[in-house]
Amino acid sequence: MTREGRSLAETIADDILAMITIDKKFAKGDKLPNENELSAVLQVSRTTLREAIRILAAHNVLEIQRGKGTYVKNNQELNEEFGLKELSSLQLGVKDLYEMRLIFEPQSAYYAAKRATDKELERILYYGRLEEEKILKKEDRTEVEQAFHKSIAKATHNEFMNRLMPILYQAIDKGVLLSDSNEEMVQNTLNDHRMIMEFLAKRDAEGAKLAMKLHIIHAMRGFGITED
Repeated sequence: MTREGRSLAETIADDILAMITIDKKFAKGDKLPNENELSAVLQVSRTTLREAIRILAAHNVLEIQRGKGTYVKNNQELNEEFGLKELSSLQLGVKDLYEMRLIFEPQSAYYAAKRATDKELERILYYGRLEEEKILKKEDRTEVEQAFHKSIAKATHNEFMNRLMPILYQAIDKGVLLSDSNEEMVQNTLNDHRMIMEFLAKRDAEGAKLAMKLHIIHAMRGFGITED
């Protein structure tokens, strides 16, 4: 499934951007694999890949160096401070952060269910399953939890949601830190994420929205945060 109205090259450009910003497969300054290797990974022709790379170069994400290859640019907009810088620098309390999540993330899950490409949906489910593994093994899951929620936000194809995520990371990070010692909250996270993934896999937008809302409400109640 590709987003209606988008070319294949635009979809592939978005996939490469996700490999940089979500999967962290390439860091700023890294050289991308050669055309044959990358086109095989993305399962597209070299012609489509070249067009996708040109799109990202035009948006200051990649730099094509003749005779050397294609590199990820050292672009300030690619880091986690991108957008809403003043707000992201504030020391917000857990209550404020979770209220922001409750306002934005259920609707984010709704649009992700409707708009995610097949590859975006695959990425969401991958990080959801990986987080479950880390929880069961009692390993640090902070980065994976971020990637799970960021993948959902990206699948909305709404630029504001993507720019808002660095602020919501504060709530996600604090939530992981504070909840890991609470067995009930950890179990709720497991159950809630499974439910979110189930509805997203079915592309059930209303179900995904409700599941995300319940997930955040469970976390708020675990922290003793009221909704009034």
